[in-house]
Amino acid sequence: MTPNEELPPEHRTVPQMLLRQAALFADRPALKLGDTRWTHADAAPAAARRAGALRAAGVNRGDRVAIMSSNRVEVLETFLGCGWAGSVSVPINTASRGPQIEYFLSNSQAQLLVIESQYLDRLATADLDKTSLRQIWVLDGIDAAGAVGSIPAVPWPSDGPALEAENVGPGDTLAILYTSGTTGPSKGVLCPHAHYYWWGMNTLRVLGVRRDDVLCTTLPLFHINALNTYAQAALAGCEVVYETKFSASGFWASMGACGATVVYLLGAMVPILLAQPEGPAERSHRVRIGLGPGVPEQSNEAFRARTGVRLLEGFGSTETNFVIGTALDSPRRGVMGWVLPGFEARVADEHDVEVPRGQAGELLLRAQEPYAFASGYFNMPEKTVEAWRNLWFHTGDRVLQEADGAFRFVDRIKDAIRRRGENISSFEVEQVLSSHPEVAAVAVYPVGSELAEDEVMAALVARPGRTLDLPGLIAWCEDRMPHFAVPRYVDVLEDLPRTENGKIQKYKLRERGVTATTWENPQAGRRRKA
Repeated sequence: MTPNEELPPEHRTVPQMLLRQAALFADRPALKLGDTRWTHADAAPAAARRAGALRAAGVNRGDRVAIMSSNRVEVLETFLGCGWAGSVSVPINTASRGPQIEYFLSNSQAQLLVIESQYLDRLATADLDKTSLRQIWVLDGIDAAGAVGSIPAVPWPSDGPALEAENVGPGDTLAILYTSGTTGPSKGVLCPHAHYYWWGMNTLRVLGVRRDDVLCTTLPLFHINALNTYAQAALAGCEVVYETKFSASGFWASMGACGATVVYLLGAMVPILLAQPEGPAERSHRVRIGLGPGVPEQSNEAFRARTGVRLLEGFGSTETNFVIGTALDSPRRGVMGWVLPGFEARVADEHDVEVPRGQAGELLLRAQEPYAFASGYFNMPEKTVEAWRNLWFHTGDRVLQEADGAFRFVDRIKDAIRRRGENISSFEVEQVLSSHPEVAAVAVYPVGSELAEDEVMAALVARPGRTLDLPGLIAWCEDRMPHFAVPRYVDVLEDLPRTENGKIQKYKLRERGVTATTWENPQAGRRRKA
């Protein structure tokens, strides 16, 4: 078998991918993360030893393992080790706070939590006794056995004896990745092994990844974007470099230092980079191409003029895959792209009936290869049926297909917010705000921002006889939700617009937007410039 050649269906699993990369690429560089270096021959033994440690801790096939950490090699070891052992990893966004962490652990029924010590204090407001946790592994900063509440906590165990790879199939669940809820709690997306394989294969094909490439990402390993970058390297035989975080001022110096040839950016990151002073580092690099979904057309052109790097557009969600994209020879910019081989796309009305080209409707998707999409939502059968009804996955995105087949994004139908590359559940923000003793009613919704993304806005109604202290309310929120979910804008209203049956009409609030009476969180601007 040659690099980039499709694996037979039964080999589209993490163990088979790791064994293949060891056989084909052996001592070629595969990974750089902090002080850790792997060759392609190192990955399978590392996964087997971590699988052995998991099994020694009582984690069996099908058991869930939650992971909450910054970009460290232990995250990838745990992810691959779970795949090797037939267990299921559950990455948790590191911005999550107590209530969210408790929900993720409870919903996934995770038995083990791997957590970096800097996030231990986030567990203080989580009731771990309501979860299935049996043990916590702390990555650093703990020298002796202890406990978090009633849950035993131990230092990250050394490798166990190498475990023989489980005979997992392409449809077995590899991970549960939480994506934002729209009218309810966040949903755990069931990602099969073949789903992960196709993420890597499709992305490397779009980008034209070669064996001599160096892939570099600053994105976090709790997202499919960064996780699938490793799959690309494993399948193509090249190297992936993970940075610990995104730094606008140091981005190009980092790319130059690691010899990156392919980079991965989210829409808002490009305007942030363009806001930096021009300098020689923007041209002193080897980067030839990048993936930049959601980048405004004008920013894309300015980015190419300053850096020489062409960014390709694309579309994919945690539930689907990389299904729509552009290419270097695409005839024009400003579109999401064209449907990729192996997938079908339809623009439909509210009855799932296809609409003519040029008319906007909801984007519906499906895969032709088995298990190339997620299997559904964990413990949410009704939501699974709703999203996958009529044999199509309903994205909740409003698009139109142009005469040449290109798809153009119009807006979002779902009540979700996209801010700084993060999907935010308006429901979860509303839950926090509505629990404040001064708040009688709340609606959370997106408004536009100068960074071509959404900002979080909240409309509040105070309890009778109470006056809302908005700075105090924001400080209260910061202890209870991720920083990117804290509202930037707040309107205090006498009442919220409602239908005759009492349902809040959010579209009226979105149309109203930011007004002269809107209060702006002064901390939002400082965080944005950081």
